[in-house]
Formats: sequence, structure tokens, C-alpha cells
Amino acid sequence: MPRRPLRIGTRGSPMALAQTGMVRDRIAAAHPDLAEPGAMELVVVTTVADKVLDRPLSEIGGKGLFTKELEQALLADQVDIAVHSMKDVETWLPDGLVIACILERDDPRDAFLSPRAASLATLPPGGRVGTSSLRRGAQVLMHRPDLRIVPLRGNANTRMKRLEEGTCDATLLAIAGLERLGLADRAQEILPVSTMLPAVAQGALGIECRAGDAELIALLQAVACPTTTIAVGAERALLEELDGSCRTPIAALAQIDGDRLTLDGILFLPDGSAHWATHRTGRTADAQAIGRGAGAELKAKAGETYRAKLQ
Repeated sequence: MPRRPLRIGTRGSPMALAQTGMVRDRIAAAHPDLAEPGAMELVVVTTVADKVLDRPLSEIGGKGLFTKELEQALLADQVDIAVHSMKDVETWLPDGLVIACILERDDPRDAFLSPRAASLATLPPGGRVGTSSLRRGAQVLMHRPDLRIVPLRGNANTRMKRLEEGTCDATLLAIAGLERLGLADRAQEILPVSTMLPAVAQGALGIECRAGDAELIALLQAVACPTTTIAVGAERALLEELDGSCRTPIAALAQIDGDRLTLDGILFLPDGSAHWATHRTGRTADAQAIGRGAGAELKAKAGETYRAKLQ
């Protein structure tokens, strides 16, 4: 155990602070000595993704902009751990850093919010769906090509405010995030995964630290969820096989029942005009291989059509 306070790095958004508070409380419950006053402290780190809100992530460097400064703080020994939404974590981590543990996953589905309709299916033709997620936009257009996608970035509170102001007619947010903010009642509909397959690792929180901090890594195992770790590992293996980033509309969800794992993945064209899907099952012990195989299958199915459309 470190003698100094355990320094927990976090972004400063209401969502990030709520999530980091959850992680802190779980660590304190697992290790009573860390529940003592002053034993842990939150260190707020502002990321580029928090500063630049007028352009899609795909234009300014990708989802890694949610984690880059936190990872720099880890490498500079300014914080001991960093809390991330695992869906924001880059496919490959910087040298010297590891995801020490992944907590139990919350509901991975997306929620539909709108003052104009009770569901995505009943949103009037021509309705504007605000999102900067290529994955969400592609799936909306796949099911409702009569709708329009308009850019909408910012934290959950900001996006809901802009929805109320009429910037768009509807938006989509992770239900797990709304629940963590106590705002789940704002959702008109929780979309089934058959309509909106989630982002890789959506609903899961991860704790990153320096690879050499063996004692700290061991300490964090008390809050790790083995089942979620296996599922997220399969999803991230699919993503790695596809060399996925926020410039690539990819969705995946692994679900576990006993020692069996089921993985669904979809690769999209950004405009929703085409998609390629995979469904694989196997032993949880083979999770990584299942993910890699699913990613290779999607890559083969999409072929040159996909690569040409993204150039």
C-alpha cells in the first residue's frame, strides 16, 4: 500500500466524476484502510476531448483524446491510477501502462431521448438525430434511412440541453451513463441490441495504471469482475483485428452464460448503406481467439468495398 494518498486520475465532466466516485467507493469497500479520510484523492485532468467540442472526434484525433492526458499523468507519476469508460480506451495502450482491472459491467445498451417521439421507430420522417458517434449514426440510418444525422458532441448534460434547445429532434446516449448520473428517467426508449448494437466495451469501467506497479495491480483485483473482463477482452480482440478506431463504425457485444461466450459484431459503412455481421460462440477460455476470428471474418466479408469507402 502506498503511504501517500492513492491518487486517482479522472476527467472533470459530471459523468467522469460520478464514475470515478463509484470506483473510489468500491476500492474503499474492498480495502477499509483506504476508506480512511485522506487515503484517496481525486486528481482532475482536462483532456483535449473536453476542450474541443465543435468537431467530431474522428476529425481531431480519435477516442484516445479522452485518455491521452490521463495516460501522460500516469507516466509522469502525477497520478497512480486512471479511471476510464472502457469504450473510450484505445485499442493499443502506451508502453508501460496496463488496464489493471475492469469492473462489473452495467447495462451496455443505448437509450433514445427525444421530445418529439416515444421511440426511434416513431420519430417523424426527416427527423434530426444528434450524434457524433459513427456507430450510432450508421445504425440509425440502417433502420431509418429517412432520418438525418447531425453532429452533436459534449458531455451527457450538454447534449440533453442542446436537445431541449432544438438543436436536434433526438439523440442517443448510453443507458449506463444516464443511470450513473441519476437521469435514466430521461430516456424514452432503451434500444434492443438487435436495433442498436453497443460500442465495444460500452457500460464497463476500467482502471489503468503503470505496468510496474505490481502491488497496486494486486490490490485492484478485489474490485475486478472476471466475467466482464473476459467479455470485454473478446470485444477488444475483434476491434484489434479490424484496427478499429472512432473513424470506423464498429459495434460488438459479448455475452457469457456459464462457460460459454456468444459474440455479435457488426462493421458498417458510415452512411448505413451497407454492413457486415458476425455471430460466434465458444468457450470463455477461448474468448480472445473468438474475438480475433470474428474480426477476421468481418474484414474478409467487407473486403475492398469497405476500405475504398473509407478512403
